[in-house]
Amino acid sequence: MTTAARTSRSTSSGPAVAMVLGAAASVQVGATAASAMFEAVGAVGAAALRLLLAAAVMALLVRPRAWRWTRRQLGLSAAFGAVLAAMNTSFYAALTHVPLGVAVTCEFLGPLTLSAVLTRRRRDLVWVALALAGVLLLGLGGDGEGSRLEPVGVLLALLAGAFWAGYVLLSARVGAAVPGQGGLAVASVVAGALVLPLGAAGAGADLLHGHVLALGLVAALMSSVLPYSLELVALRRLPERTFGVLLSLEPAIAALVGWLLLSQALPATSVLAIAVVVVASAGATATGERGHVPADPEPLAHARGRDG
Repeated sequence: MTTAARTSRSTSSGPAVAMVLGAAASVQVGATAASAMFEAVGAVGAAALRLLLAAAVMALLVRPRAWRWTRRQLGLSAAFGAVLAAMNTSFYAALTHVPLGVAVTCEFLGPLTLSAVLTRRRRDLVWVALALAGVLLLGLGGDGEGSRLEPVGVLLALLAGAFWAGYVLLSARVGAAVPGQGGLAVASVVAGALVLPLGAAGAGADLLHGHVLALGLVAALMSSVLPYSLELVALRRLPERTFGVLLSLEPAIAALVGWLLLSQALPATSVLAIAVVVVASAGATATGERGHVPADPEPLAHARGRDG
């Protein structure tokens, strides 16, 4: 790398770091907006509305020409959408039972375990074990209000993590098979269409109330469009390893957002548990294969920029 290139990379890394952290915070603010809809339309209704509005925005911005795609491209995008729908619905359902920081921390086990399985290195299993210990420690801390964590909420968050792992696998394939952001746009449409019948059955006309639509649009923009855009730009300026370590802070960011916006204070034990998971995730990323700035960062942005 030339001196000029190194200088350019160092001068641009500061804003890029801010973009990654801003994207992580944006996702959690979007989840907060979605949770504000739960009382009116329920978790499934909120997921349906957010996915549909995100799909509308993505379709307008990207304008994918899906009618020109091959059967394989359409099939991968449809499968991507199904996983996206399941991931978001189970995550939102988890938020009705456990605090935001707890849900995100449990969800992180999915991609972390996937990373260890794919690398097939024994030391990565140590990081997974450490993260699992952190999640188990969460159960000792409770929900911050003197009650034990609801097991159903933890299970739903872990389920969302499993779907997140599937999302990572499919996003890489979709990113390689479909040029640009078309695959993500079509997947968003599929996800919204899959969840809409369940959301409409439970919420009905309440989905069309002005304040619900406004919250849904905020959730769509903050959880999908804005973080994906920020991460895509950041990936052009940061090594993959640095990018991954920064995203490992997401459970801590979620706990902070939950405390600031939802008054979800967590006990010291839960804070320690979240810190353990953050260390495990950052450690797995930092000790992985040496990263680089990819020529085309969109597939990695698909994998990282999931809708939470």
